[in-house]
Amino acid sequence: MASRAAVLALLLSALAAAAAAQLDVKFYSQSCPSVEDVVRKEMVRALAAAPSLAGPLLRMHFHDCFVRGCDGSVLLDSTAGNTAEKDAKPNLTLRGFGFIERVKAAVEKACPDTVSCADVLALMARDAVWLSKGPFWAVPLGRRDGRVSISNETDQLPPPSGNFTELTQLFAARNLDAKDLVVLSAGHTIGTSHCFSFSDRLYNFTGMDNARDTDPTLDPLYMARLRAKCPSLDDNTTLVEMDPGSFKTFDLSYYGHVAKRRGLFHSDGALLTDPFTRAYVLRHAGGAYREEFFADFAASMVKMGSVEVLTGAQGEIRKKCSVVN
Repeated sequence: MASRAAVLALLLSALAAAAAAQLDVKFYSQSCPSVEDVVRKEMVRALAAAPSLAGPLLRMHFHDCFVRGCDGSVLLDSTAGNTAEKDAKPNLTLRGFGFIERVKAAVEKACPDTVSCADVLALMARDAVWLSKGPFWAVPLGRRDGRVSISNETDQLPPPSGNFTELTQLFAARNLDAKDLVVLSAGHTIGTSHCFSFSDRLYNFTGMDNARDTDPTLDPLYMARLRAKCPSLDDNTTLVEMDPGSFKTFDLSYYGHVAKRRGLFHSDGALLTDPFTRAYVLRHAGGAYREEFFADFAASMVKMGSVEVLTGAQGEIRKKCSVVN
């Protein structure tokens, strides 16, 4: 006889699938047909002035979906009685909150009380990729905004220090598989990272605390370049390109770097430790299958964007993304 836990897991999975099935690319065709045009106009203007914002907006959507599903909970401010997700350690380097509020305000002006912050963020993430010369995909819409945001729940986020087992377990908890892991990791082709997210690979890797105590899986020449940019474990301000040379362009060069053991994070290097993900990295390292990868990325983004969504009468449509109504 199946255990109660197993039955509950199956029930939750069925409910999540049912909610995701309610999303529709034409959800606002009657209630707010201009929503995508409004979002894109703001995105074009912003990225023309600050193209480096594309990576953070994609990351924001990722961080939203991995905690409580894609419900805009990462956008909520802390209150006197609660520390929200955005103030948890993994999210302290997120940026773009003010710009998201600006886009939401533009959407509210066009269609008051209609489009959720979760949907606005999903559209912004898609446009961030597309405007960085990446793939375009139709975004299923109809998410509702959550009312809860708890800092401690950010332990569900895949950490940059994660090994393959840890990463696949965290992805599986969101109904995402090893292919989604290796495909979505390529989001690191745009954007930058602070030194402290990977400096343990450069210094004191095993606790021996000497100059040679570094991550042996990292290419030595790349290691030297990173150490020149990040002179100590205490560097909390320096930013490093995640995809050196093309960090503002969404392309396949990320896989070329990972194949040469030049992935910035532990999690990037971990893709070489599993036969399936390693084969995917090597297939795309040369850049010959761009359309295939673009199709894979679009499919995984739609899949991730459907994780544990609130629909129908669940949640709410926030007027401002930082506070519940």
